[in-house]
Amino acid sequence: MSSHMVDSPTGIVVLDGQSLPVADIVRLADGAARPVPGSEAMKRVEVAWDAARELAASGRVYGRSTGVGANRNEDVPTEAAAGHGLRLLRSHAGAIGEPLPAREVRAMLAVRANQLLAGGAGLRPGVVTALCEALECGAHPVVNEFGSVGTGDIAALAQMGLALAGEHPWEGGPAPEAQALDNNDALALISSNALTLGQAALALDELRALVSATELVGALSLLAVDGSYEAYAEPVHAARPHPGTYAVAARMRRLLGAPERPTPPLGRIQDPYGFRCLPQIHGPAQDAADALERTLAVEINAAAENPLIRPIDMAAYHHGGFYMAQLALDLDHFRLAITQTARLSTSRLSALNEPAFTRLRPFLAGAEAASSGVMILEYAAGAALGDLRAFSAPASLGHAVLSRGVEEQASFASLAARQTLRAGGAYRLVVGCELVAAVRALRQRGLRPDPALPVGRAFELAERVLDEELADRPLTDDVTAAAALLDRFTDLMTDVMNDQTRGTA
Repeated sequence: MSSHMVDSPTGIVVLDGQSLPVADIVRLADGAARPVPGSEAMKRVEVAWDAARELAASGRVYGRSTGVGANRNEDVPTEAAAGHGLRLLRSHAGAIGEPLPAREVRAMLAVRANQLLAGGAGLRPGVVTALCEALECGAHPVVNEFGSVGTGDIAALAQMGLALAGEHPWEGGPAPEAQALDNNDALALISSNALTLGQAALALDELRALVSATELVGALSLLAVDGSYEAYAEPVHAARPHPGTYAVAARMRRLLGAPERPTPPLGRIQDPYGFRCLPQIHGPAQDAADALERTLAVEINAAAENPLIRPIDMAAYHHGGFYMAQLALDLDHFRLAITQTARLSTSRLSALNEPAFTRLRPFLAGAEAASSGVMILEYAAGAALGDLRAFSAPASLGHAVLSRGVEEQASFASLAARQTLRAGGAYRLVVGCELVAAVRALRQRGLRPDPALPVGRAFELAERVLDEELADRPLTDDVTAAAALLDRFTDLMTDVMNDQTRGTA
């Protein structure tokens, strides 16, 4: 994925606080579209702003007329209310670590702007306008990596709040006009998991695409070893109809041009798991991605601020809606599922190195005696898989007791999102190793998949960028090129999946 701004946004994304999808968060993060706040949504913000000020002036409202955390029982005198908001932002803007990439911060801005338009925060409408202006002109505040444990990205969002107030640096474009933030804005602005949600949206977008591209790579490997289509037969999956598994099997048939009821091949009775169990392993990854996207769709469009300002009730509801257990668990589940698909890729790579399956020299070596061919790719893929496995450790097992014991639990959804983002690079390299070997095996065997099929078009793309030389040589550049090529494979898979959605698969 590109991390640089697109000079001229090519579309408009209407932020309505109710229906923003993950795909539009990605577009806004990449600068491929500009945000426009919906008029009805802005009216909700204005009504909530009026209600919140009235409530704070007439009663005790957490973070507005009181302190926060363990200071929740300390009242803020009326004469000190204006300064309380800036003090809160200054004290909480203590995120540490390296500055985050612009793309991740822009995703945070997009999520937060849309959440505010849901109308539950009760802060000044100018903040929404300023966030949209920043997204349009390419500006983003400097935000450091660490500061959240999955109960609100308060440190990162406090840095954003200080930037909005003119006290913290912006990068990438002209800063929006400074906002006069006070006690009615500060907690309302930072009571969100917008950074975690933005990072999770970017990670989901990349990894879902890579997993689908891996199906094409798996199809190339299957052809290279004369694998059986039986494992993808419709009756097999109709008999055990998990949604993702059934859909993956149908896609594999389409990629390969296989009938719904393939005839058994001559020779081997059945293939190794890397080929035979692909639907059963990719299917759960698709289901996990779908579950994560459903959770993100709720959270991106949620009025989850604490307290929730409800103008129709003239009430400020104090609650725990900031606690991201659902998101943390879905992210953990998703990483575990994609790690299994990567592990399956290394299984196919091993099969491609085995003469019993390819009828070629061991390790797809050239003609020189004792040549090692692609032997090292098994080691390289195994090393990258090791990182992926480490990233897949469940972040939701984390625990923290904070703020003098008042906040005695943490979801660590923030860590789960960071780990999911980091998984993309390792995953891409694992599958890149398989693709290099699959294309080499097909070339050595003189097999050219039908160019009318998706698997044939994928082979043509790979032939253009992967070196034909069989002599022993460093394969670093080959894997780098193959890993980058997976984005092109994703485009092919998008067409296949669109056809499948229309019922033509």
